[in-house]
Amino acid sequence: MPNGQKDKRLFVSTIILVVIHVAGIIGLQTEYKDLFLMCTPFNLLLSIGLLFWNHNDFSKSFFIFSVLIFSTGYLVEVAGVKTGMIFGHYSYGKTLGFKLLDVPVIIGINWLMLIYIIGVVFNKLNINGLFRSIFGAAALTTLDFFIEVVAIKYDFWKWSNYTPPFQNFVAWFIVSFILLLLFNSMNFKKDNKLAQGLFIIQLVFFITLSVL
Repeated sequence: MPNGQKDKRLFVSTIILVVIHVAGIIGLQTEYKDLFLMCTPFNLLLSIGLLFWNHNDFSKSFFIFSVLIFSTGYLVEVAGVKTGMIFGHYSYGKTLGFKLLDVPVIIGINWLMLIYIIGVVFNKLNINGLFRSIFGAAALTTLDFFIEVVAIKYDFWKWSNYTPPFQNFVAWFIVSFILLLLFNSMNFKKDNKLAQGLFIIQLVFFITLSVL
């Protein structure tokens, strides 16, 4: 694909992502909050759709990676909800949509999106995959700190003791680290220019909502 076409695609994707996230921040502060919350799964699907629109390698390896991350992320959440032994005792609310085994199916998409974004961003570092996975897991755990505040406020999920235990952040780091190791071990192109922008947008989005 010509570079000019790639740049146009990146520009359009970035504008759309900024607009929907800014609209979400504003909308959640209005009397139409519930309507905006209903759009959360669609926001995630649109975000990962735009992300993959800017991806350049839909090889067998990339397909396997996507299925493995989606499935592992979702099943870890099922185990977490059912046992309380991974992240702590928590349950999902209605905001994230259709649930299977008490876990929203969209949560697998969220894990895939986050691992892919962080994997691509830290892939630019000139260090081996082990350290890229460690630093990436630390970044995701930091993001989760702000996600938790927003999640509790808007009924994404709730904790039995009202606040996430330290165990949750340890588990986020470990699970993220393992999934990033998988990302770094698989052979497909990892140069998506939208990834860094989407990570920044997500970080700003959740930090902003956590303090409003």
